[in-house]
Amino acid sequence: MIARLSNTSPFGISRTALACGFAALLLCATFAGCAISRPDKVALPARHSIRADQLLVVSDFKIAKEHPLLQDLILLRQKVSQQLELPLSSKPVMVYLFSNELEYNQYWQATYPGYPLRRAYFIQTPNKELAVYTSWSEKIQEDLRHEFTHGLLHASLETVPLWIDEGLAEYFEVKGQSPGQVNADYVRKLATMTQNGWRPDMARLERLEKVEQMQRTDYREAWAWTHFMLHDSPESRRVLLDYLKELRDNPHPDRLSDKLADAVGDPDGRLLHYVAALAAPPEHTAVRPVSATVP
Repeated sequence: MIARLSNTSPFGISRTALACGFAALLLCATFAGCAISRPDKVALPARHSIRADQLLVVSDFKIAKEHPLLQDLILLRQKVSQQLELPLSSKPVMVYLFSNELEYNQYWQATYPGYPLRRAYFIQTPNKELAVYTSWSEKIQEDLRHEFTHGLLHASLETVPLWIDEGLAEYFEVKGQSPGQVNADYVRKLATMTQNGWRPDMARLERLEKVEQMQRTDYREAWAWTHFMLHDSPESRRVLLDYLKELRDNPHPDRLSDKLADAVGDPDGRLLHYVAALAAPPEHTAVRPVSATVP
């Protein structure tokens, strides 16, 4: 889940009150009375830190740099760069890792009142800090792969359209030996939706600007478009990669839906056929957490 902050934005899931990384430690008192069950003292993890390339993990419990979870994120950085033909950035992506869900929820409610509770968030603050907030859980690997992908994209691109941001994060959150593993749950649900009359519409996704506008079906469709463009044909892959390249320094490129239609013809029909083909094989690769126990 990504939350985008601006200097003068009203309350919302994608735009809310200002927050600036470490400065959030001092903001808790500001929101006294606004949070639900606000504890007397709420703070970000700060006791331990690990730096590995762009990744900077801050936690209140020890976690070895060699831990499979961190090694997976280090490898993910390379895979995102290679798969999307993006240059490796040195801009750090902070990960504030709470030891348990209770402490994470307490911090979140006190510091960002009004945000719905989610397992994890990525926030790009007005001063351009890239920060992930989450707690250790059975879904920690999936959550960190998703949110860290947001951070990597925002470190490399001038801007990232919302639906592409989420589509690529959904794409890379699925663990596997190589990028592009199939989200079996999404494929089944998209196949069922298609049987019930659903049709894809990239142009509609392009009009979404706030996270609260995105429904669960939109995340599935964003994942499907991303997977389709990267794997259906050399032409569809080139359209997406060229578009991402343009986003590196142009915040307002022409619509991707128009570019894709020009390149492949009838993208909606081809996506439906692509999803049907994915649904046909009996086996898919599922996401598996590294561990459900705090190291």
